[in-house]
Amino acid sequence: MKIRAGAESEEVLHDVSAYRRLALAMPGAVESSHMGAPDFRINGKIFATLAYGQKGLGTLKLSVEQQAMFLAEAPEYFSAAPGGWGRRGTLVRADAPESVLAGALSTAFHTVLAEQAVKKSVGKKRVAAGKKA
Repeated sequence: MKIRAGAESEEVLHDVSAYRRLALAMPGAVESSHMGAPDFRINGKIFATLAYGQKGLGTLKLSVEQQAMFLAEAPEYFSAAPGGWGRRGTLVRADAPESVLAGALSTAFHTVLAEQAVKKSVGKKRVAAGKKA
């Protein structure tokens, strides 16, 4: 899919289809929408978006350490997301090699899965502690 980015004198088309295809290839991933932009979720939680798709960029939810690693290893493809997403979000060029996109999307996907597992485990411990009381 190509997303249009309009400028007064120039219109640019950005192809984000590989990013979308790779995001949806993650087991159980679904496409939804957040604030009018396509996003990709696992168990209802966002791991990637196309909020900047019109600029040819995807956004990934990464830990601070993961973000630093991607920014250091491939600054030609990655940058910190602006605003609140910048603390945990990393922009990736949608025209990056598919191997780069696939690795980055997989990292974001597994980061969100790990967060969900921790929250589920903590919730079970709280319930168990409540039953003992």
